[in-house]
Amino acid sequence: MARSRAVKFDDRLTLVEHLDELRTRIIVCLVALGVAFALCFWQDALMLDIFNTALPGDQTPITLGVTEPFFTTVEVSAYGAFVLSLPVILYQAYAFVLPAFSESEKKVVRPFLLAAPILFIAGVAFAYFIVLPAALTFLLNFNSADFNIEVRARDYYRFIGVLCLALGVLFQIPIGVLAISRLGIVTPDQLAANRRYVILGISIVAAALPGGDPISMILIMIPLVLLYEASILIARRFGTPGERDVGASEAAAGESA
Repeated sequence: MARSRAVKFDDRLTLVEHLDELRTRIIVCLVALGVAFALCFWQDALMLDIFNTALPGDQTPITLGVTEPFFTTVEVSAYGAFVLSLPVILYQAYAFVLPAFSESEKKVVRPFLLAAPILFIAGVAFAYFIVLPAALTFLLNFNSADFNIEVRARDYYRFIGVLCLALGVLFQIPIGVLAISRLGIVTPDQLAANRRYVILGISIVAAALPGGDPISMILIMIPLVLLYEASILIARRFGTPGERDVGASEAAAGESA
């Protein structure tokens, strides 16, 4: 039987009860994704207009098969459904994990978890409004005099979908950095010392993303490097758990004295 109340920190659940809760939350996520997909498929013309607006000039994507218009529309609706249902999916994931933290730990964790959907939306918006126009302008005009350039719908929509979703995930860098810092896996000094390796990794990821042209690579690298640098500053501000515990112990000793 599915659980009807949230799990608390001091609850003692069996493995079956944990799996039952996980199943319930997965079902909720699938329902949210299904509802969002139905909405996007119902408004498929609007979804296609949003994707097509990024194309320079009056270009319209073409299809080369009998079934391609239908399945391409399904794919576009799936991208939109994932973005719309993300808040519900993230909430269910956080609700499943948060009971493992004490009340004091939750106060530290909650702001970072609430920032995750905001960072995801920021990444998608950056990809759509900044990276995509620059990449399309460069790629579609490169040696245009020597090619009869036509944009295939399936490849074009996949290009947009993968690029936007990838940047939405990559914009979670501050969350990941803060998590490993708070867990004591690495220190802010180690993060700063290994900066050049992180920048190299970011450049490789930027090159591997759809496009791969130098303009989009630079546009992708700039915010990711800035996010990493900001993450180091935030990690220094909040410190590691050990540092905070030592500080609290010293303060308590001073008060007792």
